[in-house]
Amino acid sequence: MGTLSNQYPTLADLSKRMDDKGDIVDIIEILNETNPILKDMPFFECNQGTKHLTSIRSGLPKATWRRLYQGVQPQKGTVTQVEDTTGMLEQWSEIDAKLVDISNNPNRFRMGEGMAAIEGMNNDMATGVFYANLESDPEQIGGLSGRFNDLNADNASQIIDGGGTGSNNTSIWLIVWSERTVHGIYPKGTQAGIQREDKGKTTKDMVDGSVMDVYREKFNWDCGVSVRDWRYVVRIANIDIDDLKASNIDMFRLLRKGYYALKQRQIAGGRPAIYCNSDVLEALDAQTTPTLATSGTTTSGNVRLSTREVEGEEVMFYRKMPLRETDALINNEARVIGL
Repeated sequence: MGTLSNQYPTLADLSKRMDDKGDIVDIIEILNETNPILKDMPFFECNQGTKHLTSIRSGLPKATWRRLYQGVQPQKGTVTQVEDTTGMLEQWSEIDAKLVDISNNPNRFRMGEGMAAIEGMNNDMATGVFYANLESDPEQIGGLSGRFNDLNADNASQIIDGGGTGSNNTSIWLIVWSERTVHGIYPKGTQAGIQREDKGKTTKDMVDGSVMDVYREKFNWDCGVSVRDWRYVVRIANIDIDDLKASNIDMFRLLRKGYYALKQRQIAGGRPAIYCNSDVLEALDAQTTPTLATSGTTTSGNVRLSTREVEGEEVMFYRKMPLRETDALINNEARVIGL
């Protein structure tokens, strides 16, 4: 797990197959720079239009110890079907036509100016993966938090309680991405990732009655998340931020519990990763750093973290799982309880 598997396609992989002009490829590269989850998350086409139907094995058939001349009752396993939907993210960008016309490279200039729109959609996508809630916002996607938010649910074994009781909590997520565990989805017959539509030069009517020429373009991203096997996802929830910053939480105890709650840390072609925000990552770093005891001797820190270069990038690992820093994980989560 020290290297990232290439068996399942990320957005970068899919973009190379779909576009020969370079625009979409450029966008995907931008997304990878600002959203680490897209480095790991594979995407697959929906099997039912804008929806993806998954059959989840919820129970195994029970075998029977038999003796000679004794019959055995046939048994069957149980299957639950889950339907995941895609949502539609959309953003528009407008630039004063004069700025574009006088630039040395108009297309490159417009792409640079469209960065704000792309980054905003990127942030919305990353936030949606963790927090989007179909019950409160039907136009969104089904995020992970809504699926792992009940300490009494069937998947409660995948939720580690960090002890926080207020509403200033954060979470750490351990995920093994693959086609048969957890992955992104996009509508059948479409392209994965952000699509850019050039609307060209047009005259815009201003609020005060004046007019101006602008170059206009539209960005849209139809996407979703499918959890095919919840045993490959662990949420370490209820991490109190105040206790975290005061070094009152043994973070490596929580990570160890989360690590062993995963069904398998290794799966053929899978991409295991750990996601946390900068406050959690700093706390982990602090608990790894050797400290000076009152006697003047140096105490060794936790050696579970390591840093090495992977595919030209410096990556921090916990037990061979890459640690991904993401601003999408907030510090004001409500307490996860048993519903």
